[in-house]
Amino acid sequence: MKIKFGVITVILLFVMGCGKPLPDNKLDYAGEWQSAEMGILIEPDGTVTYKRLTDMGATSVNGPIQGFQGDDFVVGLGPFTTTFTVSETPNYQHGEWHMVIDGVRLIKVDDAY
Repeated sequence: MKIKFGVITVILLFVMGCGKPLPDNKLDYAGEWQSAEMGILIEPDGTVTYKRLTDMGATSVNGPIQGFQGDDFVVGLGPFTTTFTVSETPNYQHGEWHMVIDGVRLIKVDDAY
């Protein structure tokens, strides 16, 4: 049992260390963003927690940001990645931060970063 726990701990530390912190020009992405069907938490250290509800069920992705492709960002490890398409970068409108990811308008609900 101790060996399994040790192996799992090492793997988790490796996985967490594989991400890249947000570059200075993408720090506005950091925070907790929500809509009725989607929520995404983007940490300044590059960690992402994502969940989206659809008629067919729920999709979730948790992992490090591997990099940015323009405004879009890639999350995951090795060949297991997901690209999030950002059609509207973080912008301040009517007293709230907005961003559009994968066609969904999100509002920043936690700006602790």
